[in-house]
Amino acid sequence: MKKKIIVGFLLYIVFLVGCLKEQTFEEFFHQEMKEMHKEEENYSYTLVHTELNAVHEDDAIAVFKEHNNRGEQIFIAYFEKQDNQWVWKQTRGAEWNTPVKWSSMHQTPYIYSGPISDNSIIEVYAGEEPAKIITVEGEKRFWYAISPVKNVEVMIVKEDGTKEIIEEIDHGEIQN
Repeated sequence: MKKKIIVGFLLYIVFLVGCLKEQTFEEFFHQEMKEMHKEEENYSYTLVHTELNAVHEDDAIAVFKEHNNRGEQIFIAYFEKQDNQWVWKQTRGAEWNTPVKWSSMHQTPYIYSGPISDNSIIEVYAGEEPAKIITVEGEKRFWYAISPVKNVEVMIVKEDGTKEIIEEIDHGEIQN
């Protein structure tokens, strides 16, 4: 009788462990967004792009749009898995149609990013690293590049082959 109880108990534990489902990155992201903005009115967001294992195994990048009291903004966020749990590490944002060109995360990994509203731009580089360019909607695009180097120059390449170094966001200028 004891043997049957022990076997039954072990089978029950195996069953429970099998039922535990690890949270996907997207489930984690949506849960965090709902929790962070639960008190806000007229708030919505759209997850535009994800990249898993972006810098190393068990990390992720998410690009998302927010509609809030400041209008529409675009963000990029970096996540890492620690002890089998996703952790939101850093975020950068921008607005469409502003003098904002690009920004970078100030901790490793150095992720450079920015909105693109000029259709003639076909490539973007952060130092030597080519950027991924994502079509967000219509003619709105967003780029990001992961660089091992802090404080690199950002260059755009246009359809006609011209190259231009673009300046980083001046947060003080934007607030004025």
